[in-house]
Amino acid sequence: MCGIAGIADPRLSPNRLAAEAGRMADALTHRGPDGRGVWGTDGVALGHRRLAIRDLSPAGAQPMGARDGRWVLTYNGELYGTHDARAALMADGHAFSGHSDTEILVELIARHGVAGALARVEGIFAFAAYDRFERRLWLARDRMGVKPLFYAATSGRLLFGSTLSALTACGAAEFAIDPSAIASLLRHGYVPAPGSIYAGVNKLEPGHLLSWSPGEAPAVAAYWSLDSVIEAGRTDPFAGSDAEAIDALETLLTGAVRRQMASDVPLGAFLSGGIDSSLVAALMVGAGGTPRTFAAGFTDDPRFDESGHAAAVARHLGTDHTTIPVREADALALVAHLPEIYDEPLADPSGLPTALLCAATRRAGLTVALSGDGGDELFAGYDRYTLATRFAERIEPIPIPLRRLAAGAMGRMPHAALGLAARALPPPWGGPDAPDRLRKAAAQLPGDGFDLYARLLTLNPDARALANGAPGLPSPMDRPGGGPLLDRMRRLDTLAYLPDDVLAKVDRASMAAGLEARVPLLDRSVVEFAWRLPPHLLVRGGERKWPLREVLGRHVPRPLFERRKQGFAPPLAAWLRGPLRAYAGDLLLSPDLGGGFLDRARVRALFAEHQTGARNHAVGLWPILAFEAWRLASAARPAHKDD
Repeated sequence: MCGIAGIADPRLSPNRLAAEAGRMADALTHRGPDGRGVWGTDGVALGHRRLAIRDLSPAGAQPMGARDGRWVLTYNGELYGTHDARAALMADGHAFSGHSDTEILVELIARHGVAGALARVEGIFAFAAYDRFERRLWLARDRMGVKPLFYAATSGRLLFGSTLSALTACGAAEFAIDPSAIASLLRHGYVPAPGSIYAGVNKLEPGHLLSWSPGEAPAVAAYWSLDSVIEAGRTDPFAGSDAEAIDALETLLTGAVRRQMASDVPLGAFLSGGIDSSLVAALMVGAGGTPRTFAAGFTDDPRFDESGHAAAVARHLGTDHTTIPVREADALALVAHLPEIYDEPLADPSGLPTALLCAATRRAGLTVALSGDGGDELFAGYDRYTLATRFAERIEPIPIPLRRLAAGAMGRMPHAALGLAARALPPPWGGPDAPDRLRKAAAQLPGDGFDLYARLLTLNPDARALANGAPGLPSPMDRPGGGPLLDRMRRLDTLAYLPDDVLAKVDRASMAAGLEARVPLLDRSVVEFAWRLPPHLLVRGGERKWPLREVLGRHVPRPLFERRKQGFAPPLAAWLRGPLRAYAGDLLLSPDLGGGFLDRARVRALFAEHQTGARNHAVGLWPILAFEAWRLASAARPAHKDD
C-alpha cells in the first residue's frame, strides 16, 4: 500500500512539474515510508510514496513504466489472485523484472488498455496511468472504494492524490472550503462522494475511472456498478438449500482470505470478538500457521469493552493475541491529532480507537492486517435494519393520526423518562443510547420504515440551519431506489456509509501508522454472492447476518460470539461532559467558531444543553468539532504558493 499523487499541466516547465509532484508525494510520506519516486514528461508528473509489501526489492519501485515504453503507472493497492494474469503475460512473452503486482498491472494495461486491465484484476487500489502516445492520463479506483483518490480539474490543469493534503501541497493551485460540504458533514458525519470538503475537489467514486487530456474536461465513467450486481442477484437468486448456501459462502470466504494473506512482510488481523472479525481470524487459522491478532479494549469503561470476547475467541482459535488497552488518557491525547490523521473532516467516534489500534499493531511489528469490514452492509448486520423493518411491519399499519399523537407525546418526554422506558424494551432498543434512539424513532412515527432508517443515520436533523443555510451536497441517501426495504438499506450503506465513513476511517488510520488494512469480506465474489441471497438467508428468527453466523459456528462455539452487537465507539457523551469538555468548549465557545460557516448560537445551544444532561447531543456535536478542529489545523499548515 502506498500514496500516489500527480499533476498534469502542459503550461508548466518540466522542472516545475517534477517539483510539484515531489512536494505532493512528500505529503504522503506516512502512507509510504519505504521509498519515493517522481517521473515526468509531456506536461505530466507522477509521484509515489512506497509502503513495500510484495517484492521489497527496487524492482517494485514506482512510478513504473511498461516494457513497451508507452505507459507509466503510479499505483496504491494490492491485487489478489494474480497467478493467472502473470502466467498469461509470461505466455505472451513478458519477462518479469520482479514479482510485484505493480508490474503485472502496468503490463496488463499495456496489452489491454485501462478498462481491459480493470476487467482482469481483483483487489483494492487507486492508480494513475499515463499513456505517452496519446498524452492521456487515466485514474481508477477499486470497486468498493477501499482505497481513496481525490482529483481537481481547473484551468487546463489536473491534480490528483491519495489524500487532500497531497493536493493542497501543490503550489500551483488554491482551494476554498465548500459550505455545502459542511452541511453534509453535519448531517452524515462524512462528506459524501463525489464531493469533498473543498469546492472543485472531487473523490473518484468506487468502481469508476477518469480520463483526461489537455484541452478536455475530465470524462468519468463507471467500469463496475453495484446496481448491476444487485439486479443480477435479483435475476438469478440463490436457489439452493440452507446447507448449500453456507457451503458456498464458506468456500468463497476461504478463497478470499487465502488470497489476501499473500505478503512478503508480517501479516495479522484485527479481532474484536464479533462475527466478522472472528470469521476472518478463523479462516486465517484454517489456512495454516498461527496468525497474530489484535484487539482494542476500553479498559476504563467495561460497558464499551469487547476485548474479553476477543480474547476468548483467540484462545479457542489458538492465535497469537494482543489486547491493546484504549485508556481514556490515550484517546483524549489523540483527539488533537485527528485532523492530521483523517485529512478530511470525519465524524466517526470510532476513529479514535481505530487509530490507536492501528498504531499499536504497527509498533508490534505488523505491516498488514486483515479486518472484518463489510459484513454488516452485505449481510444485513446493523441494528437499524431490524429497527426499520420492525417499524414497517408493526407501526406502519397503525393509522397516521394515532402515530402523530404518539410522536408528540414521546417527543415531550424528559430524557430520564425515556431512559426508564427503554429498560423495559428488548434489543436493539436498549443500551446507553436508548433514549436518543427512542426520540429519533418517535419523530419518525408518522413516516415509514425507510424514514426511520434515514433518521437513524442523520447526526443533525437541522444540519442545514447549523451550516448557515447551506443546502448540502448530493448523496446516495437522497436516491433510495426501489425494491424491498432491506435491500434499499443495504444498498445505500454500501454506496455511501461504507466507502465514505467506514473504509475511509480504516484507510486513514492504518496508513497514518504505515499499516496496510485488507478487507476479505469485500472480495468481489463475496459481494456478488451476498446479493444473490434471498431475505430468509440473510435474517432468520431475528438473527441478522445469519449466513456468516452459520459459517463461523463451524469454527467457533456459538456462546463465544452469540451476543448483542456492541460496536467500537468510545463513551463520547460522557467524555464531552467530562475530560473533553474543556477541549470542546475551547472550540465551540470561540468567537471565531466556524470561521463564518456555522451558526454559532445554534451550536452553543446544543453544547449547553448537552452539558446539562437533559439531552445527549454527542453524535451531533462530534461532526461540528471535527470540522472546527480540521479548519483550524488546515489554516495552520504552511501554504505553498506559485513562484
